[in-house]
Amino acid sequence: MPSYLFWLFSTIMLIGSVAVIAFRNPVSSALAMVTSFVGLAALFIGLSAFFVGVIQILVYSGAIMVLFLFIIMLLDLKDEKRRANSLAPLAAGLVLVAVFFIQLVGVLSHKLPNQIAPPLNKAVLTAAAEGYKKGEMKVPTKISESLESGQLPDVHIIGLTLFTQYNLPLQILGVLLLVSTVGVVTLSRKSAANN
Repeated sequence: MPSYLFWLFSTIMLIGSVAVIAFRNPVSSALAMVTSFVGLAALFIGLSAFFVGVIQILVYSGAIMVLFLFIIMLLDLKDEKRRANSLAPLAAGLVLVAVFFIQLVGVLSHKLPNQIAPPLNKAVLTAAAEGYKKGEMKVPTKISESLESGQLPDVHIIGLTLFTQYNLPLQILGVLLLVSTVGVVTLSRKSAANN
């Protein structure tokens, strides 16, 4: 990624992040968060992580923000009234900024080993393909065929890992989302009946 594109998308992301905090209207803050997510997705795409960038747009900018906006509209939030300025929140904010800055300096001061990803040449991909063949007969799968041809099928590998090794947490997450959706609908009907 050219450096001017990196700085452009980083600036868009940071402006959107600051706007989330600065806006008093919740809908404006949610739309500023979408701007921040789009800048982040562009940075992922610039790093050749196309799948993560597209998922960032589809899941966060699409589904999650629609859910946020739905909840904001459901709660019927009004503009926040101005309160008298207090030094306690400002002091707490400055302490948090100082702690995060110290943590960032501490992390960046240590040199991390093996920071460069190994090259994915055809020999490495062919060796990795053996782990994706089925059964004792080593029947080729779509993933192993792609790896042997020199391509990296990252979407297929993520899907296989998600639905085999992490299937139970995925199902638990689905049930939690369903229960929370039913809870929101139930609470909104009760509040509508009370009005």
